[in-house]
Amino acid sequence: MTSPNAQPDTRLHPTALLALDIGGTSVRAALIGDGRVTERRETRTPKPASPDAVIAAALDLAAPLAGHASALGVACAGAVAGGRVTATATHTFPGWTDIPLAERLGGGLNLPCAALNDARAAAWGEFAAGAGRGAGEFMFITVSTGVGAGLVLGGRLHLAANGLDAELGFVSVPAAWSPGVEVPALGPLGPLEFETSGTALGERARALGHPDARALCDAAEAGDAVAETVYLHSAALVAWKIADLAALLGVTRVALGGSVGLRPGYLARVRETLTHFPARYRPEVVHAELGADAGLIGAALWARGQG
Repeated sequence: MTSPNAQPDTRLHPTALLALDIGGTSVRAALIGDGRVTERRETRTPKPASPDAVIAAALDLAAPLAGHASALGVACAGAVAGGRVTATATHTFPGWTDIPLAERLGGGLNLPCAALNDARAAAWGEFAAGAGRGAGEFMFITVSTGVGAGLVLGGRLHLAANGLDAELGFVSVPAAWSPGVEVPALGPLGPLEFETSGTALGERARALGHPDARALCDAAEAGDAVAETVYLHSAALVAWKIADLAALLGVTRVALGGSVGLRPGYLARVRETLTHFPARYRPEVVHAELGADAGLIGAALWARGQG
């Protein structure tokens, strides 16, 4: 009798795909079969996260799975173009400038390899196997530590030559908050993620006496009017950018992911804000379906398509 907790025997699936997800906190490896994770491994990201240290950790983690796979897909934070990575958060990934990540990981594991930015990989995963199925113009947005996104237009993942394909977190919005500084509601411009991310909500939470972003969101959903103002500010700005993208690119469906974006209350506030825009600027907004596995699944499916 097979244990209900046993992992599938991947030796029976020689066409399985191997995926790596490289983030600032952890490095994850997984085998993907039929659009789902069949086996997984995880380790903490080395500190400091230099290219050599992270690549060595990723190779060690993935090596036991590589013999069962036909290709390797890599999801990585930063600007990714042509399999090369340059960090956008240099304090988290020091020394990452034009690193040939796909070449080094594929060569180290003896597998054909393709690499994507982590949010773009998650967007492809959701489009191919999650909440984006059937939508020609689709966007995935993660609201978590930061704000990331990926675009699928005409059924094709949008990828720019410089690796900055859908950096929604760095579009400009009126900056209503700076720690310790009061500015008008329509004051200086600042990056969207500085206003809307889980990190931004955490800063506001502590200033209001809440321990973290989750507590602030819980308070808002329980009826705290002050917490609600901060919570709604984040959701409303994300909704505004969604409306902009519907007007610019014809996006018809958006999936929200991330620790903040997956909250039912956050989705409800984004949807409510969109009701103030004309109907043509209101795409369908839903929750992402694949959770934390979206990047792994998307990277693997992308690598298969590049083979």
